[in-house]
Amino acid sequence: MPKEQITKEQRKELTSVRRIVVKIGSFLLSNREKGLEVNRIDDWSKQVADLCKRGYHVTIVSSGAVAEGARRMKMETDPQTRHEKQAAAAAGQIGLVHAYEKAFSTHNICTAQVLLTHADFNNRARYLNARATLQTLLSLNTVPIINENDTVSTEEIQLGDNDTLASLVVNLIDADLLLILTDRDGFYNKDPEKHSDARLIVEEDATAEHLDDAAGPSNKMLGRGGMVTKLMAARRAALSGTSTVIASGYESEVITRVVAGEPLGTWLRTNTQPLSARKQWIAGIKSTGTLMLDDGAVTALTDGGKSLLPVGVCDVVGAFQRGDSVSCVNRNGQVIAYGLVNYSADETRLVVGKNKDEARALLGNNYVEELIHRDNMTIVKSAS
Repeated sequence: MPKEQITKEQRKELTSVRRIVVKIGSFLLSNREKGLEVNRIDDWSKQVADLCKRGYHVTIVSSGAVAEGARRMKMETDPQTRHEKQAAAAAGQIGLVHAYEKAFSTHNICTAQVLLTHADFNNRARYLNARATLQTLLSLNTVPIINENDTVSTEEIQLGDNDTLASLVVNLIDADLLLILTDRDGFYNKDPEKHSDARLIVEEDATAEHLDDAAGPSNKMLGRGGMVTKLMAARRAALSGTSTVIASGYESEVITRVVAGEPLGTWLRTNTQPLSARKQWIAGIKSTGTLMLDDGAVTALTDGGKSLLPVGVCDVVGAFQRGDSVSCVNRNGQVIAYGLVNYSADETRLVVGKNKDEARALLGNNYVEELIHRDNMTIVKSAS
């Protein structure tokens, strides 16, 4: 496939990173017949151990538990229902963590298993506790092996894919780099399996709009994510001021070479100033509803730094309560902000498009001027 030319000098910025989240996908980790690809785990662990011994802090977000569990329990087909997947995850986590523990122990590096769900990010106290635990593990030169807690996840609290989880962990540990290892060379401008002229994008701003068309549909086979979720992860990481590299896990010494600044894969850089810890937390909470805004409200939020008032809302989707997180989208459906809402969904529908006096008359004692206060909002996209 055609590839843009890029030099190591252009990736010099990556040589200054010290805290890294490495996400490893299902296709790299597991084989339906053989189970875990232990040799690859050994190789990646050797690279991470080398970085740890040089003063880096590395956290691994690893897929593979469901596939390993399905093999262990001799399931004839890939698990389909939630309970089948949860059962496979429960059986597979044992093998997955043991493989990492064994691999890292040969390099005298301690590992720790951490299982998370959206509930751990949505609840502020649990979020801060998880943050403190991970920060402590890293300070003790321990490599956290993180996965979603599939065994107890319900539809309401599940993360859905480890790309999303990895981007949330970036915020938890204040990472400098998100490295997503996949079975492709990186992010292409079109599907390389369908287009012979597909070109590898070697560097781009994570927020560039043309990347949306290039991402295409998610792959819902063995892995739960695709390039769509990887792009979303990169953009969420960018809110923390963190850049993302998407690269092939098959590449020799890929982890250490990326950190050394070699031009591997796709570098989705960010020029965004890191948000405050609270703003990052708000961006990481799972949305329970959606508010469609008119053009004036979008501009007021993104360019004017204003709070969201009921008059600027065109439509309401979902069932949410006061204090829940909602997504704010423009007329094209693009997310421009996340925020903690002051009204329930029913109350919001009642005052859609209403001015202050009309909203006060309808809500009485429940009236609050701001539907979402700017202090409880994270802007993720400009109006332009």
